[in-house]
Amino acid sequence: MFDYETLKLVWWLLIGVLLIGFAVTDGMDMGVGNLLLFIGKSDDDRRVMINTVGPHWDGNQVWLVTAGGAIFAAWPAVYAAAFSGFYFAMLLALFALFFRPVGFDYRSKLDNPGWRRMWDVALFIGSAVPALVFGIAFGNLLQGVPFHLDEFLRPFYTGSFLALLNPFALLAGLLSVVLLTMHGATWLQMRTLDELADRSRVAARRMALLSILLFAAAGIWLAMGVEGYRVIDMPPPGELTSPLHKTVEKVEGAWFDNYRVMPWTMVFPLLGFAGMLGAWLFSGVGRSALAFLSSSLAIVGVIMTAGVSMFPFIMPSSSNPSHSFIAWDATSSPLTLTVMFWAAAIFVPIIIAYTTWNYYKMWGKVSVDEIKNRFAAY
Repeated sequence: MFDYETLKLVWWLLIGVLLIGFAVTDGMDMGVGNLLLFIGKSDDDRRVMINTVGPHWDGNQVWLVTAGGAIFAAWPAVYAAAFSGFYFAMLLALFALFFRPVGFDYRSKLDNPGWRRMWDVALFIGSAVPALVFGIAFGNLLQGVPFHLDEFLRPFYTGSFLALLNPFALLAGLLSVVLLTMHGATWLQMRTLDELADRSRVAARRMALLSILLFAAAGIWLAMGVEGYRVIDMPPPGELTSPLHKTVEKVEGAWFDNYRVMPWTMVFPLLGFAGMLGAWLFSGVGRSALAFLSSSLAIVGVIMTAGVSMFPFIMPSSSNPSHSFIAWDATSSPLTLTVMFWAAAIFVPIIIAYTTWNYYKMWGKVSVDEIKNRFAAY
């Protein structure tokens, strides 16, 4: 159906879709967890907040598992280099995520304030830490990852965990946390009542304004203080079979090349800003559904801005730029990509349809009276 080069581009897009799906769906769960200790003024408030995401959080997290599996199958070399280079950071995110299932399950097992407060803190850690780590990972990708390849294409990482915590990466991590907190706040405003909904509205508007400032600051820093990567010589894409068969250089402003060559791609950063502004405006006038939609579009815009800025780079190397992985030389065989494409074409729509039906059947405002009378409430 598709030739090999088209399949490479298709899988770049599909993995982007999976990452966006994770950020939009599980991002709101993390956003709610980030707010749990701050706008949940009582145990009843926190129970209501948890019950807005309790029936769906584990299904939403499947997007992350699917994205990881897709990266492993479509970009095995990238998977190997990333999970060795970011090993401790990924472990930190993974261990933080462990708090979520036990927190959701155990929190209401005992009617004890200290017990419940402990699990509230655990749910906050399990939400804020992964959001921060994922943002830091993107910040480091934009700067380049310190790895190189030998003649057998084995990756060797030469950095350290502390080096990942550089100022630009921390800015990207903070943007990730704030953006997802805004997303969670618009969700809570849409699903809760009375004072809790009012506090969610205030949080959503504050996070929206902070997201605009951080996104703008990251763009300015990327333009003026971060060198991008540019392929200056390589065989035609159909003949490019090894990451070693190209020449790459680091150039200031190179991450903006695609916007200069294809001006229509400016729609993505504009979508990010418009979504944040829309969340601020709609949340302020009580149009919570439109605020949540705007927040979702902001996430799409931010992730696509990073993806378009880097394309065709997937994982640039700061140690030896010519060893960077790009979309044309880091992919699996045509057979693997084809089989995966048909599997995705069949099952992803089914999963989306089921998930949509699930949300539809469980839709509605969550109140204190409801969770006290519901047998399966968290």
